[in-house]
Amino acid sequence: MKTDNVVQDKSYNFSLKIIKIYQELTKEKKEFIISKQLIRSGTSVGANIEEAIGAQSRNDFIAKISISYKEARETLYWLHILTDSNFLNKQQSDTLIYDCEELLKILSSILRTSKS
Repeated sequence: MKTDNVVQDKSYNFSLKIIKIYQELTKEKKEFIISKQLIRSGTSVGANIEEAIGAQSRNDFIAKISISYKEARETLYWLHILTDSNFLNKQQSDTLIYDCEELLKILSSILRTSKS
């Protein structure tokens, strides 16, 4: 999916990476609990951005972006847990954490701008 919206594109691509990692974690490493949390929060980031794009008001937009930010924070937590428990290798971890932190910065900036 390619749009003119940077955060929309980045969150969509991030979701695809999360899905691939989820598949690897469940099929190859037989990790089902934390990976399920990861896929829920990791794909929710983009889903809430999509809802924000279709928001009915400024307050609705801010609420959806706030949820997206919180889901990204949760995703970052699960990524650190999976990394520190050796379910993710360094390359996987570094890439996903970088992408997640980048999304957090963008979402934080959107929130600050929207609230002012």
